[in-house]
Amino acid sequence: MGFTDLLTDAGLTVLNSWLTTRSYIVGYSPTQADVATFKGLKSAPDVTKYPHAARWYKHIASYTDEFATLPGDASKPYTTYGPEAVAVTLNPAKAPAAEEDDDDVDLFGSDDEEEDAEAERIRNERLAEYKKKKEGKVKPAAKSVVTMDVKPWDDETDMKALEESVRGITKDGLVWGQSKLVAVGFGIKKLQINLVIEDDKIGLQELEEEIAEFEDYVQSTDIAAMQKL
Repeated sequence: MGFTDLLTDAGLTVLNSWLTTRSYIVGYSPTQADVATFKGLKSAPDVTKYPHAARWYKHIASYTDEFATLPGDASKPYTTYGPEAVAVTLNPAKAPAAEEDDDDVDLFGSDDEEEDAEAERIRNERLAEYKKKKEGKVKPAAKSVVTMDVKPWDDETDMKALEESVRGITKDGLVWGQSKLVAVGFGIKKLQINLVIEDDKIGLQELEEEIAEFEDYVQSTDIAAMQKL
């Protein structure tokens, strides 16, 4: 009854056959049945000989830290799960006979449509699990700190009005910071102002073009420095 010795080829053959059309030992999510069977193996099954068992083993290994929280009866041995009856031997010495039978019976056989449907089902289950783990986790917006130089026409330009005009630009994803006037020669001072932008929302070229529209005050703009947050 149930699975036999998983350390033998015969036992692995039965496990592999059982998982041909299943993602888990029982049901549609990991349980203590998977934990017990997983612990009955010393290492991952050979993917060449037991592809379905190897695929299942790798998947269940991702739940190692959660074994104790999985549903089910943790006291049951793995032999209580699997097919109701199997005609296999527990004697490792007779295991080659099971391999010879493989020539007559294809334990892994299935048509392409069945394999495609199973692969799609497994993929959808894994995507659902990944989505659940990532649920509630919001990726922070990419931001940059920018230092911009705004140059006036001459020394008679009203720099206070110039700065008020620049700061009057309000956009989602734009925050103006500290500023200062920096001498450039001949009595002319430029406005050097800091700002923080969300990269996906604010384009610096468009922002500079908007500032240049204050043509009574602004001659040109330059990006003096820029750093990603």
